[in-house]
Amino acid sequence: MIFSQLHEFVTTPINETSSTKHISNSVLLWLTLSLVFAIFYGILGLQKAFRGEYVVQDDAREYVFWMQQFVDSKLLPNDLIANYFQSITPLGFAFIYKLMASLGIHPLLLSKILPIVLGLIVAVYCFWLCLEIFPVPIAGFISTLLLHQSLWFKSDLVSATPKAFIYPLLLAFLYYILRESWAIACFIIVLQGLFYPPLLLISLGILFIRLRSNYFWLVTMLGLAFIVMLPYALTSSEFGPVVTASQARTMPELWTGGRHPFFDNNPWRFWLIGQHSGILPPLMPPLIWLGLFLSMVLRYASRFPLVKLVKSQVNILPQIIIVSLTLYFAAHALFLKLFFPTRYTIHSLRIVMAIAAGIFLTIMLDSFFRTYQQKRQIWQLALTVTLAAVLVLYPNLSGRFPTTDYRQSGESSLYNFLQQQPKDSLIATLSDEGDNIPTFGQRSILVSREYALPFHLRYYSSIRQRTIDLIRAQYNPNLTAAKQLIQKYGVDLWLLERTAFKLEYLTQKTWLRSFQPVFTEAVNSLKQGNIPALAKLASRCSVLDSENFILLKADCIVNTTQP
Repeated sequence: MIFSQLHEFVTTPINETSSTKHISNSVLLWLTLSLVFAIFYGILGLQKAFRGEYVVQDDAREYVFWMQQFVDSKLLPNDLIANYFQSITPLGFAFIYKLMASLGIHPLLLSKILPIVLGLIVAVYCFWLCLEIFPVPIAGFISTLLLHQSLWFKSDLVSATPKAFIYPLLLAFLYYILRESWAIACFIIVLQGLFYPPLLLISLGILFIRLRSNYFWLVTMLGLAFIVMLPYALTSSEFGPVVTASQARTMPELWTGGRHPFFDNNPWRFWLIGQHSGILPPLMPPLIWLGLFLSMVLRYASRFPLVKLVKSQVNILPQIIIVSLTLYFAAHALFLKLFFPTRYTIHSLRIVMAIAAGIFLTIMLDSFFRTYQQKRQIWQLALTVTLAAVLVLYPNLSGRFPTTDYRQSGESSLYNFLQQQPKDSLIATLSDEGDNIPTFGQRSILVSREYALPFHLRYYSSIRQRTIDLIRAQYNPNLTAAKQLIQKYGVDLWLLERTAFKLEYLTQKTWLRSFQPVFTEAVNSLKQGNIPALAKLASRCSVLDSENFILLKADCIVNTTQP
């Protein structure tokens, strides 16, 4: 009797229950659980975000550092890197950070708390979207749980960058077009253009398929998309043009081992699992892959009673797939004109698979309940318990959940010192700590790996020349090269790791191998036993020593004769 009641409560659809109280209780229970897990995963992320004083998410560094100008407009003046990343930041995304900064919330703090807020929005819309397709509340919970687990196995949501807004905006758009709430969908279209423009193409593609006979709303949304994208089209970037496909193929930065690998000589790896080129998104956890079997189950309504509850709105799932794959191949054909191809599959397919898996698992759960009550075979009960355990416990057993890519620095003395220097100070370094200096030290850097994005030619040509000059100057036995670099770029401080002049230090920095022939020349010079001129100035020109670093005063280097 208890088992039968449990079966009824868990799998009864909201439109087949006569009791309004039961409907509200069932929906409220599973929606609440969805929000509880969203908050729980968010708290796990927050624990990593606040584990130390100097902690920042990897991708967030590209945006947070320049947005500190919202707090202090005098920071990073005439900074090439800051100006570039400001130019490629979507307007709506920048507005949110600027608004919060005006309310006293620092951009770095906002980047840490924003993921949990976005996660709650994702939970709400994913739950209700699933119920629009399949009105069984537990399916909404399973779909939401799988989607959140998938998101927290990757760093998209936790990055609090423009791509973190893809999920709430796409889920909201899908929900409102299924509800035929066209006015709200128009508003979402505008937000997509302001926060993540490539997302507009997915939404417009879906609209083309679904609104072929509703010309008014189709034309309206196309018009809104055109208006919101017009500023991006008319604004001539001072850092353009975007690198072409033929140019990209000659750039080692875009091949395996480069700063931003895209091309790969292995066609299977390139087309299937390439980080920026592959068609298969990383869809952890494993149960999400069960969504692939939904189409098979839908053909057997006689064997699976809940199949008849799947609404016609389910056709939006294959429509999303069709649009995503079309844009994926278009992005390959128009390399970088539509940005990287995976932008059109990795996010949308993750949503499709989570919802499909939630529906599939609910249908199978109902089947297991029915079979067990009829035949009392213990294996159905064991399988049900196992699936439930895997669904809830897998992240805790994986050993790498949540994946946040938070980067922590212990160089507090360095950052405290840098923050006391003039706000227009420029630091030269090849150290990985250079990635953190603009965020934690709030001062400009000449170049670093994090900010060496090879997409816009005017920007990257400057970064490339800076890097070449810096490698040559740092490893040159003649001090003249260092003096020339300081005078050319106005360098104020030079940060060296204590191991900077060891051969292994240089050879392990794979991103520098793209800068030939100067990289090979520096390696060969160290192999020959030549001592770089800067190595001889460590004690004479040092203004700060720590366990790992030595900070040199540029004026001291310029005023020193050849050591």
